Amino acid sequence: MPAHLPLDEHPGQVIGPREPVARYSRAWAIFYAVVALAVAAAVLGQSETGTGRRAVAVGAIAVIALLYGLWGRRGQAGLPFIVVVLVVFAVGTVAVSTVSYLLFALCPLIFLALEIRPAVVAVVCANLLPLVGALTDDGVDWYFLTHVAPISATTSAAAVWLGVWIHRVVEQSKERAALIAELESSRAEVARLSHEAGVAAERARLAGEIHDTLAQGFTSIITLLQAADPALADERLALAVRTARENLAESRALVAALAPAALAAGSLPDAVRRQATRFTEETGIPATFRRTGDTRALPTVVEVVLLRAAQEALTNVRRHANAHEVAVLLAFGADRIRLVVRDDGRGFDTAATTGFGLPGMRARAEQVNGKLIVHSDPDTGTLVEVEVPA
Repeated sequence: MPAHLPLDEHPGQVIGPREPVARYSRAWAIFYAVVALAVAAAVLGQSETGTGRRAVAVGAIAVIALLYGLWGRRGQAGLPFIVVVLVVFAVGTVAVSTVSYLLFALCPLIFLALEIRPAVVAVVCANLLPLVGALTDDGVDWYFLTHVAPISATTSAAAVWLGVWIHRVVEQSKERAALIAELESSRAEVARLSHEAGVAAERARLAGEIHDTLAQGFTSIITLLQAADPALADERLALAVRTARENLAESRALVAALAPAALAAGSLPDAVRRQATRFTEETGIPATFRRTGDTRALPTVVEVVLLRAAQEALTNVRRHANAHEVAVLLAFGADRIRLVVRDDGRGFDTAATTGFGLPGMRARAEQVNGKLIVHSDPDTGTLVEVEVPA
């Protein structure tokens, strides 16, 4: 049986899959505000630049912030949003080249709004816009070739690298959040199944103890009293027999109440058939059930052993066999009952088997003087047979 990893003790603190994006969006909003205020202050401080151009540049910075607040933060930031932002950015850059420093904030925004490939293209285009502004103002000269163009290329490469890194961090955060949620769900399921298995095992143990001690003891008392006075002429002996019979009925009722719920709803064949049907519904693998011989009432402890063996065998097929078909047989013989579960899966090495499934089945069978037989082969699949006297 596969082991399960221990998990965080605070399942309520799991971060949802969308939380990383929201967290980084809030961080960008703060970062943009700082950068935008710094760039706007730098633009306003350029007294040699005309008032009109400075007003256009500062207006562009403010419009981009407004666009993000009204459009980008509502989960609608996509390619149209980025195109509009870049157009406004181009206007501001042409007005005052200092606006190009806003790229420090725009590049992360682009990678937050777009998938990785269109984001890379948009970032490169954004870094080319200051070049277009420089060409419009001064044309191509030595300073442009030796300073403006190399700096633009370097910032483009750095922005792409940083954006790819941000994208990877966000994706890893999403994957970790999804994995934690899945592990928490698995832990809850394991805890539930472990609890149910523990309750069922204790119920079966108590039923067996009551059957083997109290019920058999009352039966012996009745037999001895009737042997001493077959006609029960003595009223005290007759009262003792009635009392013993009443308590025997009570002990049998306790055994029946402690039996698995699947047996309480019908006979053993019905319970095993339901297990096969449920297996098919849960896995999609066809599981046929067949009964041979004449059905008869069995001791509760024997029914519990056979039902648990069927459940465990089908669980092993579900987890490990990778089978295409399963057959379940319940054969009533003259003095023995056989439960056989056969699959056409990949088989396993019975000598190297680990876990508690097969040893638990063998221990239960031995409690009722039965035996467990397992045959497995990679070519033919696995056969699990439990045979008990009854």
